[in-house]
Amino acid sequence: MRRLTVMVVLALLLAFAPPSGTALPAAPVDNGMVFGGQWSPANNATASVTHNLSDLPAVVEVFTATWCENCVDVEHALDDVQAEGWLQQYHMHRSIGETQDPFGTDMLDQRWRDKYGPSSPPAVEFNGTMKKIGSKADDGTLQNEFTNLAKADLDLGDGATSFAWNPLNNRSGTVTWALDIDSEHLDNATLNVTVYVVESSADFEEGSNGLGTYPHIVRSIVPVGESLQGSATVDLPVPFDGDDLEIHLIYEIMPEPVEEPTQPSTNDNTTGEDTPFVPFAMTVLIASLAVVVIQNRRN
Repeated sequence: MRRLTVMVVLALLLAFAPPSGTALPAAPVDNGMVFGGQWSPANNATASVTHNLSDLPAVVEVFTATWCENCVDVEHALDDVQAEGWLQQYHMHRSIGETQDPFGTDMLDQRWRDKYGPSSPPAVEFNGTMKKIGSKADDGTLQNEFTNLAKADLDLGDGATSFAWNPLNNRSGTVTWALDIDSEHLDNATLNVTVYVVESSADFEEGSNGLGTYPHIVRSIVPVGESLQGSATVDLPVPFDGDDLEIHLIYEIMPEPVEEPTQPSTNDNTTGEDTPFVPFAMTVLIASLAVVVIQNRRN
C-alpha cells in the first residue's frame, strides 16, 4: 500500500506540474514610460550637458538580489548589451529573501510593487514599458532578446534633455534639468522628474549567488519636480563602501488615472492578491491523497 501511495503522488505531480525551463516572453506594462539616464559622479561638478532624446540608451531597471543565483545570468547578458551602448542598468535589490540583502530597502521594494506589480528576482524593465521575468531567453539568447528590447523606439520625437550637477558638499548637491519634448506626450499624463542615486559597485562577500561585487546599485530615488525645467537639492546616502555614488536624471511620464464607475460585487468570495490560491490540480492531488490515506488505514 505504501508503494501505491508513492506511485499515486508521482503520477499526479507529473500530470499537473508545469513544464520546467519554460521561457516567458517579455510583456508590455501599461504604466507610462521611463527615459533619461544622463549622469555625473556625485563628487564632481558637471556643467550643463545636452542630449537628443533619440540618442539616449534604454533605461533598464533590474529587480535582483544577492541571494538570487539565476540573476547572475541575466546581469551578465545585460552587461554585454550595455557594452554595446544600447542600455543603462539600474539594479534594485529586494529587501527580503532567503538571506538578507544589504542593498535592498522597503521603499524600493514598495516602489517596484506599486509601479510594476509583485514579482520575484530576476525581473527586468525596459523603459518602464516592457517587463521580462526570469532568466530563460524567449528569443534565441538573452543577449539577443535584451538587445531587441533595448532598441525599441519610444517615439519621443526630436526633443532633447539638459542636465547639470553641482555638489554642495559630500552629502548633498544641486541638480538642474531642462526637457524639450513634444507636448502630445504629456496629454492626459504627468511628468515626474527624479534622481536615481546609484552606487557604482559595492562588495558583499556573503552574497550567496557568488558575485561578491555588485554593480549599478540604486541606493535611493528622489523626486525633484514635475516641471519641464528646474533645479533641486538632493541629499545623498552614505555609500556602502568606497566613494563612488552617481547622480542619474530620470524622467517618468505617467498616464493620469481614469476613474471607472464602481460595480456592485456579485461574489462575496473574492480572492485578493495576498489570499492563498489553491489551483484545481492541487485540489485533485489533495483529494486523491486523502482517499489513499483512508484506504491505507482501513487495511
